[in-house]
Amino acid sequence: MLIRALRSAAGLWRSVRVYRLDRAHAGAMDRLYSQFVRPGDLVFDIGAHVGDRAASFRRLGARVVALEPQPGPARVIRLLSGFDPNLVVVQAACGADEGTLTLRLNSSNPTVSTASSAFVSAAAGAAGWEGQTWDRTVTVPVTTLDALIARHGAPTFMKIDVEGFEDAVLAGLTRPLPALSFEFTTIQRDVAHRAIERLERLGHYAFNLALGESQALSLDEWVPGRRMGAILDALPHEANSGDVYALLQGDPLETNA
Repeated sequence: MLIRALRSAAGLWRSVRVYRLDRAHAGAMDRLYSQFVRPGDLVFDIGAHVGDRAASFRRLGARVVALEPQPGPARVIRLLSGFDPNLVVVQAACGADEGTLTLRLNSSNPTVSTASSAFVSAAAGAAGWEGQTWDRTVTVPVTTLDALIARHGAPTFMKIDVEGFEDAVLAGLTRPLPALSFEFTTIQRDVAHRAIERLERLGHYAFNLALGESQALSLDEWVPGRRMGAILDALPHEANSGDVYALLQGDPLETNA
C-alpha cells in the first residue's frame, strides 16, 4: 500500500512538473488555443489530467468545465486553480451513457490512465509504450456531453483527451459544436476514424492536426474527414500521438443521433 501511494505521488509530481511548470509549453498552448477561444467563451476540458489545458483556457479568459475522474489529478486542478469560480471541476468520466465505469489507473504515469481495455491491449508490447503498467482500477461516475451541455451550456470549444475513449465520449453528443479537438494515438487509429465519422454525422466539419505536444497545427489548410483519415493512416508509428482539430463549416446537419 505504501509503495503504491509513493508511486502515485511520484506520478502526480511528474505530471505537474511536465505539464504545469513549463512556461514555454504554456505559452505555446495559449497561442494555439487563442485561435479558438475568446474571453467569455465556455470551454469543456474532457480528460483534464492536472489541468494544463484548463489553465490555458482560463488565461485566455474562458469559463471552463474540466472533467477529470482520477481523484489525485482532480485535487491538483482545484489546488492549483485556487478554487477559481470560473473553473468548474467535475470528478467524473465522460461516455456514451450516464452511469459508472471501471477506470484503469497507471499510478506511475497517470496521464495515460484509461477507461478503455482496448487501449491497454494496444499499448502492450508496442514500441514507445514499454514499461507502462495499469496497476489498479477504480469505479467512477460517468456523464455525457449532452448532460454537461444541459447543465452548463454549449461550449464554444471542447478538448477531449481520454486515452482511447474519444469515440465513446463523442457518442454522447447529439449536436454539433463550433470547434473541438480530440487526441489520437498511432496504436489505435481506428478510434480516431470513428471519432471523425461521428463528427461528420453531426455537422459539416473540416479538420487539422497537431502532432505530439507541438502545440501547433501541422497542415496549411483544413481538410475534409476522409483526407484527415488518410493523413492519420500515413503517419509513422513513431509519431505516437497528437490531436485532431475539428472546425464546424456552415450550417449543421439535421441529426437524431
